[in-house]
Amino acid sequence: MWFERIVAEGLSHNSYMVGSGGKAAVIDPRRDCGSYIDRADRYDAVITHIFETHRNEDYVSGAPELAYRCNAPIYHGSRMDFAYGNGVREGDRFTLGTLELSVLETPGHTEESITLVLVDTEVSHEPYMVFSGDTLFAGDIARTDFFGPERKAEMAEKMYAGITRKILPLGDGVILCPAHGAGSACGSEIADHPFSTIGYEKRTNPVLALGNDAFVSRRTTESPYLPPYFRRMETVNREGPVLLHTLPRTHPLPVPAVNSLIASGCQIADIRSPTAFAAGHIPGSLSIWRDGIASFAGWFLDYGHPVVLVDDFSLDLQPVLRQFVRMGYDATAGWLAGGFPAWFRAAQPVGMTGTCTVQVLREQLARKTPFLLDVRDRKNREHAGHIPGSVHMYIGELPQHIREIPKDRPVFIYCDSGYKGSLAVSVLARHGFSDVTNVLGGMQAWVQAGYPVEK
Repeated sequence: MWFERIVAEGLSHNSYMVGSGGKAAVIDPRRDCGSYIDRADRYDAVITHIFETHRNEDYVSGAPELAYRCNAPIYHGSRMDFAYGNGVREGDRFTLGTLELSVLETPGHTEESITLVLVDTEVSHEPYMVFSGDTLFAGDIARTDFFGPERKAEMAEKMYAGITRKILPLGDGVILCPAHGAGSACGSEIADHPFSTIGYEKRTNPVLALGNDAFVSRRTTESPYLPPYFRRMETVNREGPVLLHTLPRTHPLPVPAVNSLIASGCQIADIRSPTAFAAGHIPGSLSIWRDGIASFAGWFLDYGHPVVLVDDFSLDLQPVLRQFVRMGYDATAGWLAGGFPAWFRAAQPVGMTGTCTVQVLREQLARKTPFLLDVRDRKNREHAGHIPGSVHMYIGELPQHIREIPKDRPVFIYCDSGYKGSLAVSVLARHGFSDVTNVLGGMQAWVQAGYPVEK
């Protein structure tokens, strides 16, 4: 038997490969699927099975792409009408050499969610691993709100029943392999553990300790943030995404080409640091730092207009471009050739926004009455506290509340450390705000300075 976990950073997505006897299965593949074929070749194996544990909401499924390239069948839960693949039900079994994969139906996150149980018959007929998809995570249980408020309780009950009646009884020593890790939007408190075991989760997972009634009650009152691109992913992954065959080829774009794209309505994603963005940027661009693309591009970038990237020196952009491909942004036009220096050397218009330290912010609050905006998520604000007098609007939902922000007062924005604050500044600048300032270091710096915090 051989086994590998493949992590898609940013999305915190885990896919898996298992194999034996010259055959391999891929579980929850990502869209840039060449790495699975390379791994199969390394083990002298042929990919014979592709499994999807659920219809994904946060990225484009790689199953159809991989199936096209290796001619392997796709299997997913039968309780949803997919336009591709083969439906499976409880108890269905698949054999790869000495390995046996059996299906458990575990709805809740989605209606057709399944869990795969792995047995290595060469050693034992006891379960060895369980691929829990978006059902049971390390330290958390997946969200159950995708079917609307009227079905929250129903889906929560289904998920809890599937976990407690089907997954947990598999045995304490069974290795747990979830489809997401810490930072995923599909769970709120996922532990930063690459693996877990059923026994460890039974003893340490705080959600499992709630019991059915308490869990359902909590889930009916929760309102997790829902990035707007999730709905597009649901449709794409049910009907089947466009096949790429290879990663889209993007190009460096000289300044005149970027200007032409701007004139036709392209979207500029500036992936530099907050300080670099504040010092100068292409007017109208969005400040989405590299590590924030997976979390925030889907809130602010649409699928109808091409995306142009701006960096300082245009170095190592392929991982960034893969992030966009995984989220279905196939119309990424390219990047500004020569980085942002090429823009200002060509005497093009440059936008600038303010930055300040927490010391300056405190002075401003003592002498004036600026509008102080907190763009962190609500859990962070509740747990860590907030700067007195601040107004809370989550960064992803900021465009919905633009009219609540005054244009006749200076606006100071803070987040955890300054990155989401830079994004918020860029959003307000696009809406005509001229006096906006990002507080560098955000709440972390405010607390480090010993300034007052309200909870």
